[in-house]
Amino acid sequence: MSKRRPYVRSMDGWWKKNPFYVEYMVHEGTALFVAAYAITLLVGLVRLGQGEAMWNGWLEAMKSPLAIVFHLALLVAIAYHAFTWFKLFPLTMPPIVLNGKKVEPCVVVGSGWTAAVVAAIALLAIVWRIAA
Repeated sequence: MSKRRPYVRSMDGWWKKNPFYVEYMVHEGTALFVAAYAITLLVGLVRLGQGEAMWNGWLEAMKSPLAIVFHLALLVAIAYHAFTWFKLFPLTMPPIVLNGKKVEPCVVVGSGWTAAVVAAIALLAIVWRIAA
């Protein structure tokens, strides 16, 4: 039996050595902000189901300065998360060929952003129309 000790590679800070991994870890970290916003909206939905008084209380809480700062931080984190998500589109999907030419990655990313912006504007228009 050998008395050699096996090599144990240190996992401490492995992601800090490569910029790609740093960006990946930040992207994954911003997913927590997406989850926090989903929970915030879920709490609002629960309050809506509990009656008008609870719903109005939740709305007032969302108007506080702390909630506004919280939502601004969420907006920045979610925008970065979406940016990195759309940036991955050309890497994860098969190449798109139109008229015998491969579509450039920037076109794929731009198309994703365009679709997201159009969907957001449409949703805002629907909410605005319902509120009016």
